[in-house]
Formats: sequence, C-alpha cells, structure tokens
Amino acid sequence: MHRLLIRWHMLTAAFLFPAIILFLLTGALYTWGAKGDYVTTDYPVTLSAPLSDDVPAMQAIVVKELAARDIVPPTGGASVKPAGDSFQLDWTGSRRDVTLEPGDTATTAKLIVKDTSWHRFFVQLHKAKGGVPFKIYAVILALGLFFLVASGLIVALKVPNMRRGALVGSALGLAVFVGVAAAS
Repeated sequence: MHRLLIRWHMLTAAFLFPAIILFLLTGALYTWGAKGDYVTTDYPVTLSAPLSDDVPAMQAIVVKELAARDIVPPTGGASVKPAGDSFQLDWTGSRRDVTLEPGDTATTAKLIVKDTSWHRFFVQLHKAKGGVPFKIYAVILALGLFFLVASGLIVALKVPNMRRGALVGSALGLAVFVGVAAAS
C-alpha cells in the first residue's frame, strides 16, 4: 500500500508541477504588488440607445464592436455597474479586459480594450479569469494538491521514524496558520 501511495504521490506531483509553479510564482509576486501590465486602447462607440443595466445587451454591443476590430472577446465573466447617470460594463478575461463606459452623450460610449502582458496573462489565469478548460484544470490542481498533502502526511504517519516529525510539523503548521491569520 505504501509503495502504491508513494508512486501516485510522485506521478501527481510530476503532472501538476507546471501549474504549481504558475500559481506559486504569480501568487507570491501578486502579494507584493507585481501584477503584470496591460496595453490599453480606447475606441469611440456610437450607440442606437443609451446604455442600460442589461448585461447580455451590453455584451452584445461589446461583441459587435470587438468583431468590427477583429478582437476576440474576453474569456471571463461580465458585470454591469452604475456610472453616473448611466451604466458601465466590465468584462474580464485571461488575454484581455474590456470596459464599455458611457460617453459625453447618451448615444456615445468609449470601449476600452486592455490586452495583457505575458505576466498579467498568467495572473489572470490564477484569478480564474480564463475559460472553462483552465477552470477545470484549476479544480484538478486543487484536488491534486490536497491529494499530495494528504498522501504525504499518511505516508509520514505510517513510517515510525517520520511519525513524530509529521505530528510536530502539523501542529506547528496549524499554530502558525492561526497566528498569522489572527494577526492579519
């Protein structure tokens, strides 16, 4: 049983290593304010009606305007929020963020397209702004990380000369987590 668990532990670690590095680096850098950059371009938009709080209608405007410019829509979610006497659509993704904000009149708007740098692209994936395939991959990563920690702890608890260290490490890890969380 130990051998099989160790083998699956090793195979899971090897398979998930690239994703673990991605989340480790982007998370650590993000914590210190390094979030990556955008290249921003603004486009004027003429509207047939004022902007509303209807997300699908606002997305339809954005999709049409992006298609006219050969730009692929974002992969993440969209939301509408009030903007003065009108509304603004924010739509995020892994490769770009798009904002449709009201213009100077009720029938004008500004389309803001923010394309990500390579670093910001990975940060956006980390923040679940990618498409469904990467979100599924992230769930697999989370389950895999749980398996790695659990299987490592199980093996350590079953090996007599590792048991004490595993128990002390677990207790110390729990105490540090509670202390740091309480101090934050």
